[in-house]
Amino acid sequence: MQKYCLTLSVFAAAMAVSLSAAPAHAQATGTWVSGVGDDANPCSRTAPCKTFAGAISKTADGGEIRVLDPGGFGAVTITKGITITGDGNLANILAAGTSGIIINNITPGKDVIIRNISINGFGDGTTPGITGIRFLAGNSLTLQNVSIYGFATSCVEVAITSGGPVTHIIDTTLSNCTIGINVSNAAVGQRSSVAMTRGSINNVRADSAQV
Repeated sequence: MQKYCLTLSVFAAAMAVSLSAAPAHAQATGTWVSGVGDDANPCSRTAPCKTFAGAISKTADGGEIRVLDPGGFGAVTITKGITITGDGNLANILAAGTSGIIINNITPGKDVIIRNISINGFGDGTTPGITGIRFLAGNSLTLQNVSIYGFATSCVEVAITSGGPVTHIIDTTLSNCTIGINVSNAAVGQRSSVAMTRGSINNVRADSAQV
């Protein structure tokens, strides 16, 4: 009886070592979201996630989140280099009472690219969103073919406290925001501080929004 108990204990200890040594799942360079997805999925093309927030945790630094079919994919905070693209689909973020995308990129030298996305601050029609896109930290931000509308403060806010990030806004529509593009030094509250950011604005339409 004593020998059997000892053997069982050794087996249990071996199993514990085996389980603790199991490798974590690697993040993918390319992930997918779908209107009928689930954030419990691995975010592959055949098992997509439901939201951008769910997909970004499973996407490698410098990777890309792609939209598989039309849907609303939720607000997201970005802390790594990433591309989010809704190419060929009606990709939407509803952001009532909050900000659509916050970029606080703590990874040095990494870029954020947002393409073919609509960011709607009207949401439920009663509570407007705060800011469409807030760029707080990062190497560069590129917005291409993005539609941002219905935010109580800015459609796009660039509020970098240090460094010289690059911001490119291309083929983009900004509407029904108090301010279209607001560039500021968040440390001292100076608006339009050219020392804080470099970039370009090309074919941008501002409707009912001050740029």
